[in-house]
Amino acid sequence: MGKLQEMKKKADEIKVKLDNTILVAEGASGDIKVEITGNRKINSITIAPSLQHSDKATLEKELLTTINNAILMANVANEDEMKKAASGLLPGL
Repeated sequence: MGKLQEMKKKADEIKVKLDNTILVAEGASGDIKVEITGNRKINSITIAPSLQHSDKATLEKELLTTINNAILMANVANEDEMKKAASGLLPGL
């Protein structure tokens, strides 16, 4: 039972850490920035004024690419933290 409580506590600590881990993905040569937490919550999307006047299809494509890159970065950060925690609690993982 103690091991389960320890795992729950560790999971809660990781969640807080990932909530406070801020990652920034850039696209369109830095004209689009997506800020995301390690728990995959998008905090903000910034689009440079120069892109706001470009054609809709280009903006949508660049935005989609940048958001997907941000999610990938968050996934990696999340998985790394989970692996660290699991290796401490469950030897052999």
